Amino acid sequence: MAYDTTILFRDDSYLKEIEATVLAINERGGILTDQTIFYATSGGQPGDTGVFVRADGSTIAIAATVTGESKEEIIHVPAPEQPVPAAGEKLLLRIDWDRRYKLMRMHAACHLLSVVCPFPITGASVAEDDSRVDFDLPDAGVTKESVTEKLMELVNANHPIFTRWITDDELAANPGLIKSKNVRPPTGTGRIRLVCIGKDAAIDSQPCGGTHVATTGEVGAIHIGKIEKKGKENRRFRIRFGALPEGE
Repeated sequence: MAYDTTILFRDDSYLKEIEATVLAINERGGILTDQTIFYATSGGQPGDTGVFVRADGSTIAIAATVTGESKEEIIHVPAPEQPVPAAGEKLLLRIDWDRRYKLMRMHAACHLLSVVCPFPITGASVAEDDSRVDFDLPDAGVTKESVTEKLMELVNANHPIFTRWITDDELAANPGLIKSKNVRPPTGTGRIRLVCIGKDAAIDSQPCGGTHVATTGEVGAIHIGKIEKKGKENRRFRIRFGALPEGE
């Protein structure tokens, strides 16, 4: 039986804890709740970790978050040897905020990179300190210094980052919104979530289910650590926090 979870991070990525009720424990020990702020692994962004706090103050450590039979079914995976809550039990869900916030900053940085490098995306992976975006780009013709400079211009401009929803039909009528070469956003629910950058989305707008900071300024100092050739028509750009080290 599939369960639908009310997914609160889609509209507010800054929620750090909420109360929720256990709906079920699946055959692998995963915990399903009626609502959640835990992001499930998807689109290159890893799922959240954190703890569930029970009524007596004891905790259940959550080691991973994944989707189930659909994107609307969120499964919280406990660390080994954790207590098992009962269906109907009320819990306080608390994410590892320091980790989540780094991922939010880094995911937003990946979006900025897709603005600076407007080429079809062939792959991406978001991590806490070193992320990558792969582009269909036969000859890079760019340097990590020039890309870093353009990224920091967007960061320092402190553009707003926000979400809005469009219909499946609106997406079909605007195929240019999709930057990924091989992956299409899931359709069929009747609506698609867009992540937008800049006033009236003047800088960027693309389908994305991930979590992001509210302004480009929150991304902070970032740089391109490396541009790698990964095949005849594929270039991998590695994004790291901090200023570009001198002499690299």
